[in-house]
Amino acid sequence: MTRTAWGWGLASVDEAGTVLDVWYPQLTVGQAPSEGEQPAHSFGDLASQTFDARGVKRQPVFTVSDFDEPVRDAADAYLRLHALSMRLALPNSINLDGIFGSLANVVWTNCGPFPVANFANRRLEFMASMARAGLPANNVTVLAIDKIPRMVDYVVPTGVRIANADRVRLGAYVAPGTTIMHEGFINFNAGTLGTSMVEGRISQGVVVGDGSDIGGGASIMGTLSGGGKHRVTIGEHSLLGANAGIGISLGDHCVVEAGLYVTAGTKVTLYDKEKVAQGLPLEIVKGAELSGKNNILFIRNSVTGAIEARHRASGIELNADLHKN
Repeated sequence: MTRTAWGWGLASVDEAGTVLDVWYPQLTVGQAPSEGEQPAHSFGDLASQTFDARGVKRQPVFTVSDFDEPVRDAADAYLRLHALSMRLALPNSINLDGIFGSLANVVWTNCGPFPVANFANRRLEFMASMARAGLPANNVTVLAIDKIPRMVDYVVPTGVRIANADRVRLGAYVAPGTTIMHEGFINFNAGTLGTSMVEGRISQGVVVGDGSDIGGGASIMGTLSGGGKHRVTIGEHSLLGANAGIGISLGDHCVVEAGLYVTAGTKVTLYDKEKVAQGLPLEIVKGAELSGKNNILFIRNSVTGAIEARHRASGIELNADLHKN
């Protein structure tokens, strides 16, 4: 894999010189051209030398990212997030060290990014400038206050359905055939590798394999804040049931029943029909010992309350018509 990507971006810069965001319409993977051979950008009148009523101007920037090196600045950070959402790099395949320190906290609105400082006055001035221009002075709606914006305002991947755009961050990797329902969520540096149904939460660093289903309200442990070091993966044709959760990886053809949470330290009974028939004791292991194993059904025994792991011969099959996006 080539470990360099480059392209022209349009940066939003505030009066203090802080880069609020950078939009890259397209990126190229490979060796970057020398300074004298760089292609011209095509932003035209979108670029400006003066600050608008938001206190923001837009400047073209040429950025080269070495995916093996830590993030240098905001332009580099945005290029890497774009590369993930453009499917030019898989989750967990590029270095994102230093990304939060490189990104500014921004007021994201229906009228573009605003600096957080003095936002109330800037909103009034922006609305007044619209009125002076003879345009409707509609209210500026705040969508979020965050370091990372919505993906769809920068990258719109083909072959997917996203019911609620607020719940997919820039830097999410969303493979063709993926359907993300209204309560589904995908963080940056996480996503799906094939046809998938997402009705639950895919945390940072988590990767979901082809043909798998993340049920409504389901949760997958990430590693961003206070979590462990293990990056959870889900294999192919597996199901994380509604309101279930995992802190271990699932292999192929696995199911976690609705409402069950399995972590690395969870005590799991290995169900064996022959041992049960003979009255022999069943082996109990920690969830970590089953991490990544194939063909497992995780259930809670409704009589004893014990969490059990049982063999499952085959995986789930998604509705093919539903995922023809």
